[in-house]
Amino acid sequence: MRNFFISSLEMVINVAVVVMAIGVVIGAGAVMMTPSYMGGGFFRGLVVLIGGGVYVLIMGGVLYLGLGIHANTRRTAELLEEMARRP
Repeated sequence: MRNFFISSLEMVINVAVVVMAIGVVIGAGAVMMTPSYMGGGFFRGLVVLIGGGVYVLIMGGVLYLGLGIHANTRRTAELLEEMARRP
């Protein structure tokens, strides 16, 4: 049952990262389409695209890092249990 929740969390993180990336692209496109006198423009949209891309990379990395820590901790615990069983 535990593996089900961990794999489900990984799928949710995958979906969240994709949705964030799509949101950044749509947001940057909306800023690019907005007239410059209203706070938009090509270069501001480009800044939104770059800043949002960096944000998605950082957040995705942090989320996957959490899953990686869990996986490494599980493997270490299994190894220690195996070593404890040996005479």
